[in-house]
Amino acid sequence: MTVHINMDYAHLVLLFLAVGLIAFLYSTVGHAGASGYIAMMTLWGIAPTTIRPTALVLNILVASIGAFQFWRAGHFNWKLFWPFALFSIPAAYFGGYLQPSASVLRILIGVVLLFSAVRLVLRRSDPPETFAPSRPTSISVGAGLGFLSGLTGTGGGIFLTPLLLFCRWAHIRQAAAVSALFIWVNSVAGLVGYFTRVHSVPSLGLTLALAAIIGGIVGSHLGSRRFAVRVISLFLATVLFIAGTKLIFTR
Repeated sequence: MTVHINMDYAHLVLLFLAVGLIAFLYSTVGHAGASGYIAMMTLWGIAPTTIRPTALVLNILVASIGAFQFWRAGHFNWKLFWPFALFSIPAAYFGGYLQPSASVLRILIGVVLLFSAVRLVLRRSDPPETFAPSRPTSISVGAGLGFLSGLTGTGGGIFLTPLLLFCRWAHIRQAAAVSALFIWVNSVAGLVGYFTRVHSVPSLGLTLALAAIIGGIVGSHLGSRRFAVRVISLFLATVLFIAGTKLIFTR
């Protein structure tokens, strides 16, 4: 079952193009674009209850492409990935199952967008050397990020990637590869949890799917090899800051 969204043709076309651009930009750094989709849909005036599942649908599509591209380029590390993912999957399901009030959801998503903006501005360079995190640390961090991803409609990569770099647990492209698959498993779990509770998914995600797929293919192909992203990061940070502020302070 799907929930249909009313939107005039011109606005839908503009949103379609914006989603394609966001998918392209985010996938260059191994992300699926959830915070960007949320920002754009917020600026378009779409309800937060529709935004969350739509972002998860688009995330699943782009993250699957990104995970494959970064794996094919030789950057994926299974030993680094699985402890983070182990309990993040059931935690993301539980977060997706919960249905907070619209006002609470607006604040939660707004905070995520503002955090994402700061993260992009302060994006770290590749650490000279890396150290493997302890197993308990990886498992507990993964569970927390999984819950947050399901609750807000993001995949958790916007938090995992900077953490991997800040703690020197991975190099940039290795962090991107691990985050891409982390985003995918948590987005699937979050969407399943949402569907279990609501028994419907907004049709907007299916409408925007092609734009996300095209953007994700091109962006992840370039990002898994060599692509400068500093200017892109600053541009995205500006969009996220505007949308996050709008969600938190506009009623």
